[in-house]
Amino acid sequence: MALSRKGSRRIVVDGTAYRWHLRRRPTYSQGLCWSPCTYAVEHASTPGTTLVVTTNHPHARNWVGEPSIPVLPADVATAIASALRQGWSPTCPGSPLLLDLSGRNAHAAASDSSALGGLA
Repeated sequence: MALSRKGSRRIVVDGTAYRWHLRRRPTYSQGLCWSPCTYAVEHASTPGTTLVVTTNHPHARNWVGEPSIPVLPADVATAIASALRQGWSPTCPGSPLLLDLSGRNAHAAASDSSALGGLA
């Protein structure tokens, strides 16, 4: 599923343009700080496999007042570079690649029902 242009931001990493999107409103699980903030990344001109990045901090608009760290373009660039080193092919079709930077168990993040909530 391709990201909508509206609300997504452009970033260039190693000469390649990507678009990334962070939900403005947290999912229910993110709002209660049960799951961390996530964002999605895709190739700007030839969307294929989406990269879904799970951060290690709460969503900025969580409902319980937990302090959060904003997702910066430098963080997104680092996540893209890491995913590319792990074999992410952003222009090839396929299932989303889940990149867990939260420090949680990767299997737990993949089975978390809100892990793909940032794409809806």
